[in-house]
Amino acid sequence: MIEGSYLQHHLLIAMPGMSDRNFSQTVTYLCEHNADGALGIIVNRPSDLRLSQLMDQMQLPGPEQPEWDTVVYHGGPVNEERGFVLHEEPGPWDASLFVSEAMHVTTSRDILTAIAKGQGPSRYLVALGYAGWGAGQLEQEMRDNAWLAVPSSSSILFDLPAPERLAAAIGLLGVDWRQLSSEAGHA
Repeated sequence: MIEGSYLQHHLLIAMPGMSDRNFSQTVTYLCEHNADGALGIIVNRPSDLRLSQLMDQMQLPGPEQPEWDTVVYHGGPVNEERGFVLHEEPGPWDASLFVSEAMHVTTSRDILTAIAKGQGPSRYLVALGYAGWGAGQLEQEMRDNAWLAVPSSSSILFDLPAPERLAAAIGLLGVDWRQLSSEAGHA
């Protein structure tokens, strides 16, 4: 890709022809995308794990309020034991990546402790695992019609239930999901 056209802070939408079951019908938030590759978190695939269970496994104090006990997402097939917290507000956490003015991703335990105490970010998504692409791999997959990309939307990430995120992301393009084809066309 030409410099400046990287898709960091975008949503990747798996096309209907996506045959990889890890990504079929997914929406992936791209946390990082550059000449070396890309890293994203699948944001519409909840797991059976709750945040309180994850914290118990990590021997951290659980959420003080029941409403803080949210679902943990399956973030992707790579390093499925590694945790990621996608959130809006920056904070004093040990391992945070600035994605955009509006979004950060943190991988350190201290953010989970803050969330449990009600001192973490107000809007967040916790995921285990990530989606990763090597240099040029995502660009080739996009040329092969595996993905569509749209600028990210905080409301899709944090306000909508997971089952509605795919249709909402497609809606940002102004098309109906049922109108998409799995066939690629190049002029």
